[in-house]
Amino acid sequence: MPYGDRPAKTWDKSQLPSRHVTQRPERAPHRSYLYAMGLSAEEIARPLVGVATCWNEAAPCNIALQRQAQSVKLGVKANAGTPREFTTITVTDGIAMGHAGMKSSLVSREIIADSVEVTMRGHCYDAIVGLAGCDKSLPGMMMAMCRLNVPGVFMYGGSIMPGKFRGRDVTVLDVFEAVGKHNIGEMSDEELHELECVACPGAGACGGQFTANTMACVSEAMGLALPGSAGAPATYGERDAHAEASGRAVMKLVEKQIRPRDIVTRQALENAAVVVAASGGSTNAGLHLPAIAHECGIDFDLHDVCAIFKRTPYIADLKPGGRYIAKDLFDAGGVPMLMKTLLDGGYLHGDCLTVSGKTIAENLAGVRFRTDQDVIHPVTSPLSPTGGVVGLRGNLATQGAIVKVAGLKTHKFRGVARCFDSEEACFAAVDRRDYKEGEVLVIRYEGPRGGPGMREMLSTTSAIYGQGMGEKVALITDGRFSGATRGFCIGHVGPEAAVGGPIGLLKDGDIIVIDADAGTIDVELSDEELATRRQAWQPRRHDFQSGALYKYAQVVGDAEKGAVTHPGGAAESHCYADI
Repeated sequence: MPYGDRPAKTWDKSQLPSRHVTQRPERAPHRSYLYAMGLSAEEIARPLVGVATCWNEAAPCNIALQRQAQSVKLGVKANAGTPREFTTITVTDGIAMGHAGMKSSLVSREIIADSVEVTMRGHCYDAIVGLAGCDKSLPGMMMAMCRLNVPGVFMYGGSIMPGKFRGRDVTVLDVFEAVGKHNIGEMSDEELHELECVACPGAGACGGQFTANTMACVSEAMGLALPGSAGAPATYGERDAHAEASGRAVMKLVEKQIRPRDIVTRQALENAAVVVAASGGSTNAGLHLPAIAHECGIDFDLHDVCAIFKRTPYIADLKPGGRYIAKDLFDAGGVPMLMKTLLDGGYLHGDCLTVSGKTIAENLAGVRFRTDQDVIHPVTSPLSPTGGVVGLRGNLATQGAIVKVAGLKTHKFRGVARCFDSEEACFAAVDRRDYKEGEVLVIRYEGPRGGPGMREMLSTTSAIYGQGMGEKVALITDGRFSGATRGFCIGHVGPEAAVGGPIGLLKDGDIIVIDADAGTIDVELSDEELATRRQAWQPRRHDFQSGALYKYAQVVGDAEKGAVTHPGGAAESHCYADI
């Protein structure tokens, strides 16, 4: 099958996985399947490259990925590889939010990683280019790449363009918060409908520095994506150029046998955490970075992530805590300029290898700080001296918790606990405005095991913000918050209630004290009182006693370690790349 000016190249496949399905006479039946799909003998003799996407019609985050995959395939072919496209699932948080569907969100991260692994293993592909567009699909795809450890390049599908509502830029967060305004009569039915119709104008992931854009920045900072590939919006033709370049790059990695675990080192993970903090990124990075590290056999937990957050300046003025969206960051110089600013300030490890074949420092050598923009601040005049996300620990969260402080006016809160055993119960109270200024709303039994699935609480937090109570109450949970969440909201509280953690022992009226500057979260109860309550505590049976959520609840670990579901790279006797 001809495809233009492909270079003449003979590959030695003796050490590549695809030898098991393309070499020797006994593999004739296997090759017959490849011939059936139009491949030539020459193409079968080349490395087989999995082009994995999360394309589907579930949400705008994913709908550009099929187009971008075709450009990846052109790049693979141009460098003498044979691409094999396949897809996996996504659960899109914007649609899953606020109901039982959100229980499937974090579970989908594991299913994405597992399904990509199984597809690659089953067909013996030699390399991978992974394309993803929504919150859990980005870490899920990167986890699979690290687990397989064949040469791989990650590429983000791109962010959505801003919507326009009455002369101002809007994102889906404005719609979630508009629900609260509608509830208190500050927005009519007609205005709400007008907003929902314009907030999301086309393809791409949510536009602020929410989880998708946070993890896109991580992909560049960690070195798994080509420099500059995270920034352009999904609708820009530039994305297709990045896709083709990713296809070309993966073939160079195959030739040099540079693998994800050569790139994703502890120093690379530290770089990723720095970029999250500096950009005021999603608290979910505190869950996903440990999970990616786990696939590589690296111990890098929530506390390691938060220690880096604490020493990193917050310099990118991005929503939800700031003024700008992902497109504005791209226009201002993108992730490369953000990283170069941090590198010059001494916050990044410049010697980390990347999928370009060059180091971080080499990739950024020609980048200069632009003074004609105010999205990215110099490290000498940051928005705040420490990162936009902060770790907390105390007698209420002995395994830790996390809060996004970017944009918060106050970092301390002391209030009376109001306890709810599900998100629905809390949302119902908020919806009828049955809560008071100064309270700490506690949502528990929403952790990885207890939910099961560790739901995000954006519907509840946005309703509170829309009602004008965003920093007048605090909210804590053993579940998660969306990257779009703002306000005094603490997530990932561990141990979770389902295993008898302190959050499950709270009673209405207990006094909770949070100090994000000191990094503490405590309940004003003695150790003796907590021990007495623990003896009286009984585990609860959740409603999912079969199916995928049941299986997930049996194997998932603590949020502190990334809510992972298998022993990880440290337990391997061999990895797929070595078959």
